[in-house]
Amino acid sequence: MNHEKLNWLKLADKFAVDGDPKGMRACAKELWQLDPSSMDGAAIMAEAALYTGETEEAQDLVEEILKARPRHLRGRLVQGGVWAHEFVLDKAIPCLKNLVAECSQKQAALEPEDDYYGALGYIMTKARGWLTDALYLAADPEGAGKELLALAKTAETKEEQADYYSKYLFMRNYREQGIRESYLAAKKYAEVQEAVPYQHAEAARLPEKKLRIGYISPDFRQHAVSYFLAPLLKKFDGSKFMVYCYSTGRTDNVTKRLRSGPISWRDLRGRSPRTAARLIAEDGIDILVDLSGHTQNSTLPITAHRPAPVQIAGIGYTHSTGVPAIDYFLSDETCLPTGDDGAASGFTEKIIRLPHSHLCYAPGFVRELPEAGSEAPVLRNGYVTFGSFNNFAKVTDEMLLLWRGILDQVRNSKLVIKGKICSIPSGQQILRQRLQKLNFELARVELRPYSPDYLEQYRDIDIALDTAPYNGGATTCEALFMGVPVITMRGRSHGSRFGASLLVNAGVEELVVENDINYVRRAVQIGNSPQLIGAYHSGLRANVLKSPLMDAQGYMQELEAAYRAVWRKFCETGG
Repeated sequence: MNHEKLNWLKLADKFAVDGDPKGMRACAKELWQLDPSSMDGAAIMAEAALYTGETEEAQDLVEEILKARPRHLRGRLVQGGVWAHEFVLDKAIPCLKNLVAECSQKQAALEPEDDYYGALGYIMTKARGWLTDALYLAADPEGAGKELLALAKTAETKEEQADYYSKYLFMRNYREQGIRESYLAAKKYAEVQEAVPYQHAEAARLPEKKLRIGYISPDFRQHAVSYFLAPLLKKFDGSKFMVYCYSTGRTDNVTKRLRSGPISWRDLRGRSPRTAARLIAEDGIDILVDLSGHTQNSTLPITAHRPAPVQIAGIGYTHSTGVPAIDYFLSDETCLPTGDDGAASGFTEKIIRLPHSHLCYAPGFVRELPEAGSEAPVLRNGYVTFGSFNNFAKVTDEMLLLWRGILDQVRNSKLVIKGKICSIPSGQQILRQRLQKLNFELARVELRPYSPDYLEQYRDIDIALDTAPYNGGATTCEALFMGVPVITMRGRSHGSRFGASLLVNAGVEELVVENDINYVRRAVQIGNSPQLIGAYHSGLRANVLKSPLMDAQGYMQELEAAYRAVWRKFCETGG
């Protein structure tokens, strides 16, 4: 390839990484003048148009490029990107997969020092990023995880490597994983992290001092985690604790409600992990609680610097973080019972076990809640409606087979699947194909798109079916609060016992089962008893409101007792 042309391509790639489409367009013009027949300038122009949201322009340019050069790599990249951005998953996924495979093959024939090697690497990285998002939306977290692991291995900086690997760890939660395997995978995160932890040698070791508790999260906003935050920020004992919140994400009306209490609020958006850690340390935080784990926009790169002498993870994530600077993981006696050393061995952190739930459902600060439907749908429909409003990436083929078995044994019953995958035509097509392969009677399955009134739509559901091994969290709480019983299966790990903890603490332990056979049996048993379904729908909300799951005062007493216990231990032992 012409050396001058390659230089312009490399500069365009740099502008793309820096988020500068204007610079990309300038490079595109130079490439067009140098060699219009190569279509490289048009491809850069199309990519820049895609980044500025001008997908029509990008698509028009792509069609022109691929008509002249059907195998043009960057032209195919932009085409895949357009499809991915427009959620045309059935076209985006094969296009981007083929592109990754071809670039990988071409790279293998070159030396890393070759100038074209880097150009191929850029295309492959960009394609893998879009492919990851498309696979996840298509409910293929295993495929998305493989792409993220590949991105981590080829990342140019430690920061990028850690980010990709963190997202890979998150994707692993969607499918069954051995406890030892999970532990080793989490532990590897420390190997890709670059952080110099604070030592806190000067921390005042006063066991009964008024403690400064810090909560750090990107999700102090409309988000599943926000349903569990109000007790932490509103119900703490102000005579013994001071609360600081460190927000790293965007804000909305929920943020305003959450920050209205007697707390100190810090906005860390745009700060580097090192700077954010320094600001937290300067506040003199005694115990810092990470609420994100390896979820989107993770704050673990900040906690890796150990800005507080005692650090805890929990609530927003269900598995070990693998961060050496995090001392404890917040759990409870249902998720990780005392004496169950097997499940606890999957954590790099020491386990804090609360006697009841390790989180408290407090939805009122997030949204106005509709009335629960007092009459079960079966009583007016004459047939039972099962439902799942969970992220469909949590639904394995094994779980679908259990659902089919339930439908087969409850006469005339129907299944409602509601979620983002049902909001796009290609997603519905992918879902129907999966159901057909598993011999579902499609006429008995309704696919509903996501909608703001999803809580009200629980009035159409008789029985909710939880997923495994990745249980529902806020989704399960919402179903219960709307009067809908939820069937869940207790697994072997903390994450796969999340649903069991919610149901036990909501006072409906009879809805927790131990294996596949009993999952189907319990759903069929309840499904064939309209009177029992009616009893759940008429009384469940009132019972949940009085249960430990929503007892904010009792929850905070248990949580603050745990904070005091780990602080005393730090004072005694220094760790």
